[in-house]
Amino acid sequence: MSKFLTRSVFVVIAILIAAFVFGPGILERSMNRVQTHAPYEISKAAADLHADMIVGDWHADSALWNRDLGDESSYGQVDLPRLQKGNVALQMFTTVTKSPAGQNYEKNPTDARDNITSLAIIQRWPMATWSSLAERAMFQADKIHQLAEQHPDDFMLITSQSELGEFINRRIQNKTLVGGLLGTEGSHALDGELANIERLYKRGFRMMSLQHFFDNKLGGSLHGESQAGLTEFGMQAIAEMERLNIIIDVAHSSEQVVRDVLQATNRPLVVSHTGFKGYCNSPRNISDALMREIASRGGLIAVGYWEGAICGTHPKMIAEAINYGIQLVGARHVALGSDFDGSVTTALDTSELAAITKALLGLGVQPEEIRAVMGGNMLLFLADNLPQ
Repeated sequence: MSKFLTRSVFVVIAILIAAFVFGPGILERSMNRVQTHAPYEISKAAADLHADMIVGDWHADSALWNRDLGDESSYGQVDLPRLQKGNVALQMFTTVTKSPAGQNYEKNPTDARDNITSLAIIQRWPMATWSSLAERAMFQADKIHQLAEQHPDDFMLITSQSELGEFINRRIQNKTLVGGLLGTEGSHALDGELANIERLYKRGFRMMSLQHFFDNKLGGSLHGESQAGLTEFGMQAIAEMERLNIIIDVAHSSEQVVRDVLQATNRPLVVSHTGFKGYCNSPRNISDALMREIASRGGLIAVGYWEGAICGTHPKMIAEAINYGIQLVGARHVALGSDFDGSVTTALDTSELAAITKALLGLGVQPEEIRAVMGGNMLLFLADNLPQ
């Protein structure tokens, strides 16, 4: 019996070790998939245009996973070498701190099981992250800080207008330099404390989204049960974000929250990863009328690359969704918001973004409009809205 128990203990220990060592990679391979495809053929006109512009992406959740973003990986959708291959100049890294099983776009109760807790444990994050959502955001931010420290010639963290100017000057000399920024995916990362806004700001966060898949202390999620607007706490949080010049992201917010934020601030908003409801009638997308209102106030709508946002994944469909947005709100208000590494399946990774440029040219979109959408708009927005 004792030998049996000893063997059983060793088997259990071996299984646990295997789960912690191999589990994170196996899990991410299943959640951040790039569909198998032949290499995209890029015309010379598209390749030349793509190589000669600023490309920027408002939303990637790459810091959530246990990959070294400084090394090129065979799975996932973003890392530094692939950003460089895709000529990406500006990448917003968003920190996921709470997410439900299945990521249901229709309705999620606030007390639904949270997947990030188990992910933090299996990926061996510090114990403080197991219970604190703010600590989860800080831990993911640390990875981006470390990326900048370990690859100073290839990656620069940007937190201010002056640093953005420094980045642009450096990129003139080094065309493969990537500028990174930090944002939250939902303000449940505040742990219900206004003081955490400034704490996160001091760690480099320059964009905060208000909701994710759940209603929270700030107000209703687009995928929550209440569809409520901003709470009093939410109004206080908006005021504090405005004081610190933090960009407000209303991706995943209920339509009433978006309206309330438009009333509460004069600063332009970002929808960091989305689609247009008139192009893709998905519960993931807010109304075209509200998109027009966001744009009329100087905001940016960043188009995603996955099924739930654009009703497809092919680069041609991404381009069609972008072109729909150009017709709806104007080219100066449309941007890219991939949601790469956000538990989505896509038809490309970040090294293949020239396929979108080619598809936009094929739709007859003018080169100056393509330059704006692919990253020029993001650059101008950051120049106007980052802290000085």
